[in-house]
This record gives sequence, C-alpha cells and structure tokens, in this order.
Amino acid sequence: MPENEHKPKPEPGPLGTGARVLVRRPSEPAQTGQIIEDYAELTAEERGHAWAPVHRWAVTLDDGRLVFADTDDLTVDPGTQGTG
Repeated sequence: MPENEHKPKPEPGPLGTGARVLVRRPSEPAQTGQIIEDYAELTAEERGHAWAPVHRWAVTLDDGRLVFADTDDLTVDPGTQGTG
C-alpha cells in the first residue's frame, strides 16, 4: 500500500507543470512566467500558518523571480494560447 493514500486530483484544464501563465496578485502588477512545481499534496492538508500559508504553484517569472501562487492567482498566459 502507498504511504500516502490521499492523492490530490490534477488541476483541470491547461494549468500544470510547464504551463505558461499570467500571475495576478493584489500586491503587484500582473507578470508572466512558467509553472515549475505543483504542491497540491501539501495544500490538501492543513499545513502552514495563517501568516505563511502553503500555496499550490511555484512559478518562475520571466524577470527571474520565484513566486508561489494559488490557482485563483493564475490564468493561462494569453500570449501562448493557440501555440504548441
């Protein structure tokens, strides 16, 4: 039997590791980047603190910064739709 029986469901739609996204956060202007990691397993349980919540997605922004965001903060990068 697997150690962790609870498996989070994959994100429906185009979001996933490698996807180009637009990150919209209230504290700064929208930025484009690429999802590099999905931390769904960590967000499925109560982890973190109110002052340091666990966010689902790790995103490398085009300016080189690494940010952590929730699904509600992300949309598919409009510049990449229809390519592939």
